[in-house]
Amino acid sequence: MTVADIDELLPPSRSPRDYLDLVADPRVDQAVLHTLAASPYSFVRQAVADHPLADARTLSTLPTDDLDRWDRNRLVATIARHPNADRAVLLGVLAETLMMLRLPDVRPYACALALAERPELEPFEVSALNDQPGASRWMRRGVRRRLAMRPPAHRSLSSPDYADRS
Repeated sequence: MTVADIDELLPPSRSPRDYLDLVADPRVDQAVLHTLAASPYSFVRQAVADHPLADARTLSTLPTDDLDRWDRNRLVATIARHPNADRAVLLGVLAETLMMLRLPDVRPYACALALAERPELEPFEVSALNDQPGASRWMRRGVRRRLAMRPPAHRSLSSPDYADRS
């Protein structure tokens, strides 16, 4: 599908809801999702991030800078959990999460926990989240536990990051 095809799927007079409904349309493919990822509506971007057909290219282009902290946290956590998010996408999410943990009153804890479960990321990369000023005791413990629950092939048992300290 192309952008012209998107115009054919939408009614002549469009509302934001029409774009949200388009994400759920069974005729939508990755090209349409990629186009909708640039939507000005945060709920459309969230629906794109939730969509099982969203590929790594689409996930990496979802803009988050213009979102409030709650929508941003939710979108970034959704991307972190998406099965099509590859290492490059997850490294971008990790960088954004590190940045958010340095801001006052931003708590991307769900994203940090989701990243800790992803085998594409090295434990030392994820453990850097625990060193940030906004990392709560609960988040640090959750990250350590999720890293420790990884299969042995995805963790280094000699790493001190796996000690379950509270």
